[in-house]
Amino acid sequence: MQAPDETADLDLLIEAAREAGEIAGRYWKNTPRTWDKAMGAGPVTEADLAIDEMLHDRLRSARPGYGWLSEETEDDTSRLERETVFIVDPIDGTRAFINGSPTFSHALAVVSGGRVVAGVVYLPMLDRLFAATASGPATLNGASIQASRASRMEGAAVLAAKSNLEPRFWKGEPPAFERHIRSSLAYRLSLIGQGRFDAMITFRPTWEWDVAAGSLIAQRAGAVVSDATGVPPRFNGKSAQLPGMIAAAPALHGAILGAARPFPAAG
Repeated sequence: MQAPDETADLDLLIEAAREAGEIAGRYWKNTPRTWDKAMGAGPVTEADLAIDEMLHDRLRSARPGYGWLSEETEDDTSRLERETVFIVDPIDGTRAFINGSPTFSHALAVVSGGRVVAGVVYLPMLDRLFAATASGPATLNGASIQASRASRMEGAAVLAAKSNLEPRFWKGEPPAFERHIRSSLAYRLSLIGQGRFDAMITFRPTWEWDVAAGSLIAQRAGAVVSDATGVPPRFNGKSAQLPGMIAAAPALHGAILGAARPFPAAG
C-alpha cells in the first residue's frame, strides 16, 4: 500500500473534525439522551454515536484502504491487518459534554506502521483546533505552538488526576507539582503542546483513541511523549491500550521517569 499523504490526510481530518463540531453543537446543552456503557466504561450520549457514524462514513469513504478504531464502534480486529488506520474518539470528555462544559474535544488521528502521521484535536465550543503531521509543526488555529522548556519538578504545572500523585506510583515522596486537570486526555496533550502546562501524566491503562492525536501534537511542539514505561507509544495494538502516558518538556520528562516507580508494560 502506498504511504499516506500526511498533508492530504490532515486536511481530511480537519474537515471531518469541524463537521463533528457542528453535530456536537446541536446536542450540547440540549439534554441529549445519555446512558452508561457496560462494564463501567463510562457514559455515552446520542451525540457520540451520531458523530461516530458521520466520521466512519466520511473518513472510510475517502480512504477505503484504511482500517478503523473508534471508542464508539465495536472493534473489528481486521484493522490489525492494515498498515494505516484511523483512530478516533468522537467525543473525548463525554462527562464534560453532558455537564455543559466546553472542554470536550473531537480527537482524530491517522496511524501508519504504528506511528501517528496526522492528528487533530478540535474543541468546537471554544473554536480551538490543534493539528500536526509527523513531518510538520504543531499548530493551534493555524499558528505554530511550542511546548514548555521547564526542567524542575518542584512547582511544575502538571495535568494529572489526583490518583496519579498517590505514593504507590513514586519512589519517594510524590513530587511537589502544581496539579491541574482537564476532562479530555486529548485536550491535556494539546495543552502540553501549547506550552500552557509543563507535563501531563496518567498512570492508568490508556485507550489509544484518547491519546493518539494529542500525542503527535505534543511531540511536534517539542515535548517528549512516552507511555508510562518510558517507551515511545505505538498504536493500533491488539488491546488498543497503552500502559499510561507521560508528555512533558524534555528535561522534565526524564526527571518524572526517574522519580516514578517502574510501571508494568502492556501485556
